[in-house]
Amino acid sequence: VEIGGEFAGLCLYFPIFSTWMGRPGVYVQDLYVEDRFRGRRIGEKLLRRVAKECRAAGGVYLRLSVDTDNETAKAFYEKLGIGRSSYEQVQKIVGDAFFAFADAPEE
Repeated sequence: VEIGGEFAGLCLYFPIFSTWMGRPGVYVQDLYVEDRFRGRRIGEKLLRRVAKECRAAGGVYLRLSVDTDNETAKAFYEKLGIGRSSYEQVQKIVGDAFFAFADAPEE
């Protein structure tokens, strides 16, 4: 989004499909609003637009991840009704551990 010709923020997302629900949805990879534009509901408007596009395409849910120490973001999402999942946890492997895992011979 731009305001007055200046970059104000972005919402990077892509369609996903839940095999558990048997339904499509959307995953928000990144939501960012420049500091000087915060407090203008830009993040909320971006998320609502993504949700509307998802719904128009038959989607029924929106997913995203939040850094565990980002209390501001967690409060923002909670205020919008986007709550923490009680039944999921993100797992990941990065760096040298990822390379070792990826390069290990298959048996």
